[in-house]
Amino acid sequence: MLVLLIIILPLVFAALTIIAGEKQAKNTATLGAVFTLAAGIAGFHRYAVDATSKLLVFHTEWIKALNADFYIKIDGINSILLLLTVLLMPFIIQSTQDRITKSPRAFYSLMLVMQSAMLGVFLAKDAMLFYIFWELSLLPIYLLALIWGGEHKKRITFKFFVFTLFGSLFMLLAIIFVWLHNPTRSFSIYDFYTAGALLTAPQQLFVFIAFYLAFAIKIPIFPLHSWQPDTYVTAPTQGTMLLSGIMLKMGAFALIVWLIPIAPLGWHIASKYVIILSVISVVYGSMMALVQHNFKRMLAYSSLGHVGLIAAGIFSWNLQGVQGGIYQMLSHGVNVVALFYVCDILTNRMNTDNMQKMGGIRNVSRTFSVLFLIIIFGSIAIPLTNGFVGEFLLLHGIFQYNTVMAVFSSLTVILGTLYLMRAYHKIMHGETNTLTETFGTITLNEKIILAGFVVLILFFGIFPNIILQVSEPQVKQLIEHVHHALAMAKH
Repeated sequence: MLVLLIIILPLVFAALTIIAGEKQAKNTATLGAVFTLAAGIAGFHRYAVDATSKLLVFHTEWIKALNADFYIKIDGINSILLLLTVLLMPFIIQSTQDRITKSPRAFYSLMLVMQSAMLGVFLAKDAMLFYIFWELSLLPIYLLALIWGGEHKKRITFKFFVFTLFGSLFMLLAIIFVWLHNPTRSFSIYDFYTAGALLTAPQQLFVFIAFYLAFAIKIPIFPLHSWQPDTYVTAPTQGTMLLSGIMLKMGAFALIVWLIPIAPLGWHIASKYVIILSVISVVYGSMMALVQHNFKRMLAYSSLGHVGLIAAGIFSWNLQGVQGGIYQMLSHGVNVVALFYVCDILTNRMNTDNMQKMGGIRNVSRTFSVLFLIIIFGSIAIPLTNGFVGEFLLLHGIFQYNTVMAVFSSLTVILGTLYLMRAYHKIMHGETNTLTETFGTITLNEKIILAGFVVLILFFGIFPNIILQVSEPQVKQLIEHVHHALAMAKH
């Protein structure tokens, strides 16, 4: 029942947030995020100690006519994404201190509903349930961006909604197709693995492409990325944090758990093409980040480059690549949310994120400059930070697949260092001007949040095995399943 509690808690507190007064909405939502954090950590710890515990599974009959069950379970891979989601949510809610003045009850309740839906995506072991949670997660972020967004929010959020819905329709087609070819007529993920492996090569390629469109749009991967920069910039900062820190990980997670194991022959046929597109995302995102003058838009393109590397590592489908992808999802989630919070602090004080207008902030806020720099170090993968572990494993995995792809992928390290250190230099170094001299010192709340991110960056950089040893057994099983399916197909 613990796994069910993890999904239900955000919904309960979303309802309580609606009932609470305007002034109590944030405190109620924070309390919900903290309780969910405690339940999530308990679930992660329970799996690490006893993977067979009944507390980790909830399975009951649901839609009898379709043989679809309400089946959720904590396992080695989704426990990492569970941990990421519950860790980030208190930070994201607390980052709204003195920021949200318009309809706070609706704002916080939508965030909690979105958290529940994203947790459902990660924990679902039934394809129909997975699809429903996937779709449910779209509505809250659409409303957050539409109601609390910035300039041109209607046009930009509509584009985001259409892109995502377009991909979801293809995913639904793939799910129905596999279900119709499943002798058990079950939506269980394990039955889908068996049924998918028995499909012919052309059928698996169709399933692969249909799933890929949905997941590649969500991640996003070039050329299905055009909704991302504008949406990240226009959405309220907390919406951008949810999108970049957690929601895009739904797509990368689904590559590992749903796409490749269900259509192993499809992956075998298409792998070189999807890896090329992923590497293009790395180079394109990094180059675009390099020429931006606005900090938030630079972070949006930076995210495109980082998740392109994650996708390339996953598609290489070896232990290092997949493990690196999982670890980097956790690391990138922490780092990118921290960077967007830095952007929020800057924008809140100076009403602009144009780096050309800044400079010399370290002269007026030394604490902010140090915390910001450590967050930058995590993002550019300095050893002993969380970013180093994930990027090292990813590049190792891609190198095993193809040396040329690894060389181009490694550009993310060089270019990432260039645009992030350039941004830090423009914002923090030099002499203060009439705009930045009024920046002042950061508040206690801001110090606590930034320090919390720094602790996570260093902790996961120094103790990576806490994560890697949890996911490794299941990753090995999935890799063996795919290679076994490919061997059987050759015979």
